[in-house]
Amino acid sequence: MIQKRDIVVSIILSIVTCGIYNIYWFVVMTDDVKNVANDNNIASGGLAFVYTLLTCGIYGFYWAYKMGELMKTAQTSRGMQGNDNAVVYLILQIVGLQIVSQALIQSDLNKIADLNTTNSTNNTIGA
Repeated sequence: MIQKRDIVVSIILSIVTCGIYNIYWFVVMTDDVKNVANDNNIASGGLAFVYTLLTCGIYGFYWAYKMGELMKTAQTSRGMQGNDNAVVYLILQIVGLQIVSQALIQSDLNKIADLNTTNSTNNTIGA
């Protein structure tokens, strides 16, 4: 189960902590996307962060594109309209706006978390 996170609070914490919270957010968000897409072929959040460091940010471009693809997979598997934002995330990453792509990814994750909560509530009521 994924945790719903407040995007504004995450951005403010990332700024106030000089990026430390952003590292945590990156790691847990990557793991959440991996879990909702049910894809074990992509690196975990911790490894994705290490790969990004080791490649001086180049892996981050791949990460951004892959997150877009995985989010679309996760959305369509739940009957939601899948948004293919892979290119948008990649462009944001290239121009140095990774935090914006993280906010967009988190927004989509929050929608999935809401859907999961709604489905759990409906299943409990119907039981």
